[in-house]
This record gives sequence, C-alpha cells and structure tokens, in this order.
Amino acid sequence: MILILSSNVDERSQEYSQLMAHLAAMPGIVTRVHVERGAEQTVTEIYLIGNTKQLDIEDMQSLPCVERVVRVSEEYRILGRHKDDRRPTHFEYNGVRFGQDTLNVFAGLCAVDNRQHVEQMMRALRDNGQLCTRMGAYKPRTSPYAFQGHGKACLPYVFELAGKYGIRVVAMEITHESHYDEIKEALHLTGNPTGVMLQIGTRNTQNFELLKIVGRQTEMPVLLKRGFGITLDESLNAAEYLASEGNRNVVFCLRGMKTNMGDPHRNFVDFSHVPVVKRQTRMPVCIDPSHSVGTRAASPDGIMDMMHVTAQGVMAGANMVLVDFHPAPPEALVDGPQAMLMPELPYFLEDVQIAREAYLKRVELRQRQ
Repeated sequence: MILILSSNVDERSQEYSQLMAHLAAMPGIVTRVHVERGAEQTVTEIYLIGNTKQLDIEDMQSLPCVERVVRVSEEYRILGRHKDDRRPTHFEYNGVRFGQDTLNVFAGLCAVDNRQHVEQMMRALRDNGQLCTRMGAYKPRTSPYAFQGHGKACLPYVFELAGKYGIRVVAMEITHESHYDEIKEALHLTGNPTGVMLQIGTRNTQNFELLKIVGRQTEMPVLLKRGFGITLDESLNAAEYLASEGNRNVVFCLRGMKTNMGDPHRNFVDFSHVPVVKRQTRMPVCIDPSHSVGTRAASPDGIMDMMHVTAQGVMAGANMVLVDFHPAPPEALVDGPQAMLMPELPYFLEDVQIAREAYLKRVELRQRQ
C-alpha cells in the first residue's frame, strides 16, 4: 500500500510526526519513505510493506497528511500501474521531459571513436533541433578481443561538445560501478555542460548488484534495456530493483530478443510490447531499432527495415527512440554496418514525426468512440 501525502508536507510538522508514530505502531508493517522534490512542489510517498490486505483504505485515508491511498499489486510495486493509481507517469531531467506522453529521439554513436566524429554528430543534432544523443564510452562485447570503448578518456570531450551544441542529455552505457564515478567526475571537471542518462545494457539486466548501485544514486535517470534472453516480467523486475533502491526515473527499452526466429534480423523485434509495458508500469518506453534489426537492408518500397520497425514502435506509443548514426560507418569501431548516415538524419526525424502523428490520430479516434 502507498500513502501519498499532501504536497509540500513539512516533515517537521506535528501532523507528520503523528502519522509516522501511528504507522510505527502498526504490527507487521514496515514503512519506506520516498520524497520527490520538483521545481514547484515536493511529493512524499510512504510505502507500507507487510500484510496490508487487512488495512482499510478509508481508515488510512483519514490519517494526518494523507491525500490519497493506493493499494498495490504484488509485482512492480513502485513502478507498476496500480488500480486507481493517479501518480504522474513522467519526470524531467536537465530541461527534458520524459513520460508516457512524450517522444524523444536519441540518435548518436554506438561507440565513440574520435573527437571529430563526435563533433560532427553533435552539430548535426543541433542543426536538426535535437536535445538528446547516445554516445557509447564503455562497450561490453561478446569477444574479449573486440573494441571495448575508450572509457573515461573520451568523456571530457564528449561532454564539452554536448554543451557546445546544446545537447541536454547523453545516454551512456555503464558496465561497472566505477563508470558512474568516472562520468560524475568528468561532468564536474567540465562544468556540468550536459546531463547523462545511465544505460544498463541487455547483458547487465540481471546484474543485480549493479542495478542496486545505480538505483541508489538519484542524480541521473536510468535507461534499462530488456534482457535479450529472458521474459518481459524478469526485465520489468530488474527495473523494480532500480526503483526499490530509490531511483524512480527509469526508462524501459525494448531492443529485440536473441533468437533465430527473427532471422534475417539481428534480433526478433519486440516492439509489440510497447503498449504492454505502458499498461503494466508507469515507465516511459524506448525502442532500439538499430540493435533489433542490425542491418541497413531495405524492402522493395525503398524504406529500410530499421525505419519500418521504428514507425511500428512509435505508432504503438513509444516515448523514446535510441538509434545509431555515424559520420563514416566504414570507420566505425562498433556496429558500423547498421548505422544510419548523417544525410539521413533529417529524413529519419521526419519519418518518426509522421509515425508520431499517426499515433496521436489513433488516440484521438479512440477517444471519440
């Protein structure tokens, strides 16, 4: 059960003390307090853990400071979309809004190779009105001999260039707790010119110790990719690990499932799960067409498979697109064959907008019924 308190409640007030004393005296119930501090108001949620079925909602609603009560299901207790749960489904980070009603495109380099390519990418994004990008500094690879990323060596110029070209959020995968410290230090040394969304890759979806560590920090939001060989439920529980440690600003990413059932694509595209995730949780949903399809192959209509599946995900209500671009794909150190070309960026963005408008028209049509 979740007790949502009146906005801007004072934790030093007599009413708040009375509430906490009452909850502490309840047998078999443990409380966990979560505070969300926004620009205009502070929202306090108290999670009651234990045998809460015996608790009457009206009785709990009458307690001091309590504005409303939500009875939660067993799974996805924090991030889940529960009955009569009207909590917001969005968050803001560094001036960018992420929610189940927004759409942000993160086009960029799967792996940072050199400063010149990073600057070309950032400039193109700015010229096309974009505020977000993806930049891989740490790359987990199947082969121990493959390029593993430049790591902390590239962070200063990536962040400096992001600030120079007005990029507000950089999605960046981490594979170890030390990477968070390196990112935080590099941001500080460069004057915090941008923000970072920490990405947990598909190979680390069930790295529970990493999830706990990343969840304990609340400065940066998290992009969690679905595990490529596990069920959707298992991946959603991985997101719950992040939230249970304190970080509720989580975006869930569908990136394809590892099976030859998807051949000739790199993975079996799972974007039909966009509405499922939005129905079961309050998380914004991202799609990754690059790693799902893994090729620039096109159908007879001339449209690349990556474009088709992107449109399918966006028309299903996706809130974020993570896609590979590169100024010179033959020179890319990771996934060059699947990267889109710089001249294709305006075309890609316009095609995404067409799909987004189709989704909004579908929503409008449904609302008229």
